[in-house]
Amino acid sequence: MNQSPLLDYTDRLQQLMQLIGVSSFKALSQKAGVSERQIKRLRRGEVMQMQVETILKLSSTLQMPLKEFLAAFSASSFQFPESSDKSTALEQEYQRLQKQLAEQKLTLEQEFQQKSLQTLESWLIQWPTAAYAAQQNPEKVSSVKLLPLLRPVEQLLREWGVEAIASVGAELPFDPQQHQLREGVAQPGDLVKVSHVGYRQGDKLLYRAKVKPIFSVK
Repeated sequence: MNQSPLLDYTDRLQQLMQLIGVSSFKALSQKAGVSERQIKRLRRGEVMQMQVETILKLSSTLQMPLKEFLAAFSASSFQFPESSDKSTALEQEYQRLQKQLAEQKLTLEQEFQQKSLQTLESWLIQWPTAAYAAQQNPEKVSSVKLLPLLRPVEQLLREWGVEAIASVGAELPFDPQQHQLREGVAQPGDLVKVSHVGYRQGDKLLYRAKVKPIFSVK
């Protein structure tokens, strides 16, 4: 038996596919991550019988708001009431997946930053000290010329919200929460001199600044 024209949404789907540059149902299936069988169900107007996840994938791939997508592939007499159980379930699932994707993206970004910071650890700790030494000895022109080369790295750290704890050569009160003694003994509040910069990212301490008691600095 031939399908009724009212239940054949092939032309409508093809029009929407053209707008996103998809030329075949197989390509749409691959792009959306759904089976070709689900594409056939959509063409037959069975959208309300499809799984929520499949509906969301197809509406996202076709770049259509959820309600417009459902209306486009439902019978012409179909009304999408605000109180519909299906509507509510889809909206809730859509919001849940959106939140989940946002959280996954944030987690991946944080993991990437942490791995990158581990790779940069040696530079983070040693470079400020080397730069300070070069600035204190202007005759070492070759060293001074190297300083601008690391500006992109410094910019990256700023974008990640990584901030230095003090600066090399700074004299300040000892804070065991942020400073690590390289030698000698110091009590909280005693003056110390920074030999290696520390770092924090937001509220998270990455590395404590390395310091020496003032009386032992040579």
